[in-house]
Amino acid sequence: MSKYAGEEVLVVTRSLFEETGPFEGIRNEGIDAVIARLLDPANHFFMDRAEAEDDPSHKQLIPYCIIRCGSRILNYTRGKAGGEARLHAKRSVGVGGHINPVDTGGGKTGPDAYQAAVERELSEELVFDVPHTNRIIALLNDDSNPVGQVHLGVVHLIEIGDDAVRSNEDALADLCFTELEELNGPLFDRLETWSQHCVRHLA
Repeated sequence: MSKYAGEEVLVVTRSLFEETGPFEGIRNEGIDAVIARLLDPANHFFMDRAEAEDDPSHKQLIPYCIIRCGSRILNYTRGKAGGEARLHAKRSVGVGGHINPVDTGGGKTGPDAYQAAVERELSEELVFDVPHTNRIIALLNDDSNPVGQVHLGVVHLIEIGDDAVRSNEDALADLCFTELEELNGPLFDRLETWSQHCVRHLA
């Protein structure tokens, strides 16, 4: 039985993604209109995750939240408890995950369901109770590998003034804050591809 058995995830068609202007890496210009199209309930739907993970004709929407305290960025090692085996043991600066039907509770749709997913993922993965700002700064696409081909990242920058943030699950190991300069230097090759794109963009 698939480890994703029964899980449904929010997807858009690759053709819709390409209509909005295909790109590789980070896109930070004109993204408000693109995100509005992606989050329009008429343009997305839930799909069986086991099927979606092997179907590049669809893109799973993934909130990818970067937490910054001053010049330091939260990062961690992806443990075996994480859902994506292809990323195990890589360092990551992104916290987040799939959008599931539970996020539509209370009749939420579109952007409201998306925001519910962001808040759920943060609370599941982190002990995170400090004042913060949260804004979308980019879209992220990487078709150079099998994981990237079936996902589309929505990059959030969460700014905090206090680094009192702890891991709430085994999938996030060795959690720490590291200077952006170091992540973009000696630690760069240890980062997963999405994190490399984000660190390069922030630097």
